[in-house]
Amino acid sequence: MKIDYINREIEKIIQEASDYYSVISVTGPRQSGKSTLLRHLFPDYKEFSMKDVHVREFAMNDPVAFLQQTADGMFIDEIQKAPVLMEYIQGIVDREPTRRFLLTGSSNFEMMRDLSESLAGRAGVFELMPMSLSETEAQRSAQDLTQQLFNGLYPAVSAGKNTAKFFYPSYVKTYLEKDVRDLLNVQNQMQFLKFIKLCAARIGSIFNAAELSAEVGVESKTITRWLSVLQASYLVTLLPPYYENISKRLVKSPKLYFNDTGLACYLLDIESPRQLDRDKMRGPLFENMIVTEVMKHRYNRGNDGGVFFYRDSNQNEVDILLKQEGEITALEVKSSMTYHPSFEKTLRQLPEWIKTPVVKRAVVYAGEFENSVSDIRLLNYNSLDRIL
Repeated sequence: MKIDYINREIEKIIQEASDYYSVISVTGPRQSGKSTLLRHLFPDYKEFSMKDVHVREFAMNDPVAFLQQTADGMFIDEIQKAPVLMEYIQGIVDREPTRRFLLTGSSNFEMMRDLSESLAGRAGVFELMPMSLSETEAQRSAQDLTQQLFNGLYPAVSAGKNTAKFFYPSYVKTYLEKDVRDLLNVQNQMQFLKFIKLCAARIGSIFNAAELSAEVGVESKTITRWLSVLQASYLVTLLPPYYENISKRLVKSPKLYFNDTGLACYLLDIESPRQLDRDKMRGPLFENMIVTEVMKHRYNRGNDGGVFFYRDSNQNEVDILLKQEGEITALEVKSSMTYHPSFEKTLRQLPEWIKTPVVKRAVVYAGEFENSVSDIRLLNYNSLDRIL
């Protein structure tokens, strides 16, 4: 069944910010629902898309006339394609504080650079990721975990307007293989696609540019540049290690994750939930889903960062540390449906390893039994919000 609109958790913070900022900017990956969200929240704003070549030419050639088309709210979609507009918007909101602009963009690097140069202090900036587990609870009720990992959480798939079978191949061809490759000016398309697929195969692993360089056949600095663009395009994320107030020797490199498991499955050549069920990457993909859920929890409340992993030189590891208001919530992630006491081992030791107060601890797994009485909670992944 197709659904017209699924409410997003970030709506509340954006509406609140619109009372204080003349400009609201929403960035995030293509097809994450940025335009749909803003149309829903601000239906009276006149919309202009920079994807339309005629509209974009008008905006670039005569930005003053373009921006004067309405005296009320103006919604400019994909503004990174016409960055000159931001300079003029700055002047307008300085002269006319009651004017309102909504901006969306799919390239974090380009848009944030222009925003920081032109609209610093004038814009409320938010990041919209693919949908969260809590946002799609009703739509996922008939799906098992493997199907959920395979489908991913892009709005078109979650709302039944497309299927993973068709959505992700098209996404890779129109976005990854064209827009991102063009942004990088990559000459060898096969090398670049191999790089992306190798990144998918390293989900949940420590990022190692030298290792990827040897496998792809390009220099390490090229690998680092390619990865930074994948990050700026909201396709991958690097989870930093936790190091604050720690005396032990720690791993300093980040872990690599994708921002959606459905896209990762496609890049891993996983063609069905049945194949995923027996694939060695099912566990890392489950961990990927939980890590990105914790990040979405932060983004949807207007917060940046605060999500880490812990690993020291003795290979002691905790999958997720969430730092909020100077306190730590620690999570161990297991794709198993059956609980085992060993799941709690590092969570019990963590307060001995770090100085920051560890106030909440939980094992997040795929099983149904939950325990909220113990000092270390046992939670099904659908209950993750209860501890964040």
